[in-house]
Amino acid sequence: MRSPPANPRKKPGSRPNTKLRPPPGPQPTAPVSAMRRSDKGMATRGHIVAIATELFTGRGYEATSIETVLETSGVSRGALYHHFESKEALYIAVLEVVEARIADTTAAASRGLRDPREALRAGCNAWIDLSRDPAVRQIVLLDAPAVIGWQKWREIDARFAFGQVRAALTNAAKSGRLPLELVDTLAHILLAALLEIALVIARSSDAQAATRRGRAALDVLLDAIVGESRAIAFRNSKGSRAT
Repeated sequence: MRSPPANPRKKPGSRPNTKLRPPPGPQPTAPVSAMRRSDKGMATRGHIVAIATELFTGRGYEATSIETVLETSGVSRGALYHHFESKEALYIAVLEVVEARIADTTAAASRGLRDPREALRAGCNAWIDLSRDPAVRQIVLLDAPAVIGWQKWREIDARFAFGQVRAALTNAAKSGRLPLELVDTLAHILLAALLEIALVIARSSDAQAATRRGRAALDVLLDAIVGESRAIAFRNSKGSRAT
């Protein structure tokens, strides 16, 4: 019996080829599939939030049922509850989207203005104007305090608005318009005042007149907070107390 012929390509003493090669056939596409599922999930979530925003704006929170959201959006119950565990959770998602739009609008209104007081005034007036927007009025001002409670509503609003107000007042402080030590306190005061002005407008039977009064009140408040010599007066008062 003859022995099998030697492999002519294999040289004596050579190392075996240990380089891993992909198996034949289609390669795994798990990462791509996962990415596509994630994109689809985000699209579904965005669609649900958009539909809920329209319904909450037009009907209010109490008059909008989950069944109505399902019927209008065309998504399955399982898909909705995959993203939102309750109607309140869906409402909070809608509220955050509207709050983000408010933040973008107020920031755009003050962009490019060099004078810190006028930049702050422009942003605040943009917020007053938005208080008459149907979605802002119904979702943010009328329903939010009752649906999620005053404290949580203020926390969400502050998350989007406080940083803007604080930054604007910090710019004013750097130009000597107000004491830097009072920026945080004044930011809380101004934010609370802006919410109250917006609530008055939202609940008024004459929104146009309420808006005029709100703007006038805001002007008085801003001129008092962001003055020409507030920082100097504050430093002088600190010095007199120390002596």
